[in-house]
This record gives sequence, structure tokens and C-alpha cells, in this order.
Amino acid sequence: MTRLRAVPTERMHLWLMLVLTFTTGIVDAVGYLGLDRVFTGNMTGNVVILGMALVGGDNLPILGPTLALLGFMAGAALGGRTLKAAGAAWTRLTTILFAIVAVVTLALAVVLFVVGETPGRPLGVTVTTLLGAAMGLQAAVARFIAIKDVTTVVVTSTITGLAADSMFGSGKSRAGDGGSGRRFTAVVSILAGAAAGAALLQWHLGAGLLLAGVLIAGVTVVGALHARPASA
Repeated sequence: MTRLRAVPTERMHLWLMLVLTFTTGIVDAVGYLGLDRVFTGNMTGNVVILGMALVGGDNLPILGPTLALLGFMAGAALGGRTLKAAGAAWTRLTTILFAIVAVVTLALAVVLFVVGETPGRPLGVTVTTLLGAAMGLQAAVARFIAIKDVTTVVVTSTITGLAADSMFGSGKSRAGDGGSGRRFTAVVSILAGAAAGAALLQWHLGAGLLLAGVLIAGVTVVGALHARPASA
């Protein structure tokens, strides 16, 4: 416990947000590959899919991405409302909200294991909507924790910063400031998560969500323990 608390807060929060970024790659792989091409964390992808679907592009889904987007917004609104008056990066409220994300993800994994490999369309849409809400809640809490370039749900701006500030761009990324390393690790994290999610689909549709839920629960516990006062 002493070693855990000895880790600087910013470094600890960076590590935890990178783990959550990895889990986003997992749930997006499950949603897109296993549940009718719906992103549950990357809302940019859903908006693009909707734009193409509205003009009949390649029989793309409309209902799933729409409900996932609405769910994401609802989850993010809940997170923002709950943390409105919070005064620190990690509080009891932060722990509760991340715990909710973990419970929802694990519960949906159990549902998929119970129903089998081919859930009906109504159940599939319900799963992606609830996952979208969970990811929206996670994104809002990560935004409150505010680790630069690590939103946990999207890496477009991270890739932009990585390239724009590199030696091939403005050159503003100074050696030793950690900016490039942090951005690169965030991109690799979501990439690795997507690969893991796709690989786990070969075993079972619920396997990826199970892993993601366990990791989110782990982040919640570690973050709460690190934030606990030394006298506790």
C-alpha cells in the first residue's frame, strides 16, 4: 500500500487512463465486429456511419449507432452532473462512477455468455446502447481527471498532436517532457485493445467485455486505494 501511494498522482492517473483506453479498444471491437457495426466508445465513428447510412451506403445500420450515440451522451451528462461540484481529480464520486462502468460492462458480458454467440437484434441494440452509456460516463470522468492527450475513448486529437509536434512537424515536443511518449502509448493502447477484442471474439462474444470489465474494476480499485489518505 505504501508503494502504491508513493507513485506520483499524475503518473498513476496516466497509467490508469491508459488501461481504460485499452478497454475502449476492446469494447469498440466487440461492438463493431460482433454487434452490427456499432461503435460504443468512438462516437466519431458512429456519426460517420450514420451519415453514410442515411443515404443508403452499404446497408449500414442506423438504429444501433443512433442509440449508442444517445446513450453515450446520456452517460457523459450523468458524469458531468455528478462531478459538477467535485473538488479533486479522484474522489469517492470518481470511484463510484468508474465502479458503475465496470458493473455495467461485466453485467453485459454475463448476458452475452448466457444468450450465446448470436443475440437477437433487440438484445444486440440494447447491449450497444448500454455500452455507449458506460463509455460516455467513463469519458466524462476521464475528462474530469484531465490527463492531457488521454481521453480514454478517442485518439484522433492525440495522433494530431503526436504528428504536429514531432520533429517532422513543429518540433515542439521536447525531449524529456513526456508528451510524445504519452501520446504514442495512448494510440498503442487503443490499438492493442482493439486487437485483443477482435481476437477474443474468436472465443466468445462476451469474452472481450469480460476482460474489459475486469480491467475497469481493477482501475477503480487501484485509483481509490491510491487516493485514500495515508492515515486511512
